[in-house]
Order: sequence, then structure tokens, then C-alpha cells
Amino acid sequence: MRRRGEIEMATEGDVELELETETSGPDRPPEKPRKHDSGAADLERVTDYAEEKEIQSSNLETAMSVIGDRRSREQKAKQEREKELAKVTIKKEDLELIMTEMEISRAAAERSLREHMGNVVEALIALTN
Repeated sequence: MRRRGEIEMATEGDVELELETETSGPDRPPEKPRKHDSGAADLERVTDYAEEKEIQSSNLETAMSVIGDRRSREQKAKQEREKELAKVTIKKEDLELIMTEMEISRAAAERSLREHMGNVVEALIALTN
């Protein structure tokens, strides 16, 4: 008998639970057990393969000479450009103006003036853009 205010505890046999089990009926085929394949198959699909080729020394020498020639031409063109820029005469006042207005170093102001053939307006426009 229960007294007022007492709670009766459920015991193990008092409650029945029904668990739903998955059945393989006509709608679903039975599942196959999955095996761990370490992802090798996935990796093979994703990775691009490049065949390793042996580099012939003659091809390598040709490539190196082409690169060397290109570098020497670029260096020579750069030296010629520097010589042309050195020939340009610039005014000290123009140089001072650009240095103070743009707050840049003497070398940067001089370079800009020389690239624009001493034209202060063009040099300032180029520095502001």
C-alpha cells in the first residue's frame, strides 16, 4: 500500500521497452559491411600523375643558355636606360619642390624628375597616381 506522498520506484521488470530493429525488406537490400581502405583509392582519383622523364644534358644546356642570354639582355637594357636618365638635366629647385611637397627622399624625387625628362608637373602627377 502506498501512503500519501510516497513515490513508487519502477523496478527492472516493470517497464518493457520495444526496440525497433532494421529489417531488410523488399524496399531495402541488406547493407554490406564496410571495410577501412585507408583512403588509397580516393587519393589515386584526386592525385594528378606526371610521368618522370629523364632530362637530357643537351636540353638542359640549351635552356640555361637561353636564360643566361635573356638575363644579359635585360641587364644591358637596364644599364642603357640608366645612362639615358643620367643625361637628363634637372633643376635643383624642382628637386627641392618635389622633395618637400611629396615628402620623399632625394633619390626618389631625382628619379621621378629624370624619368619625366625634368618636367616637374609630369613628375608630380606620376608621384600622386
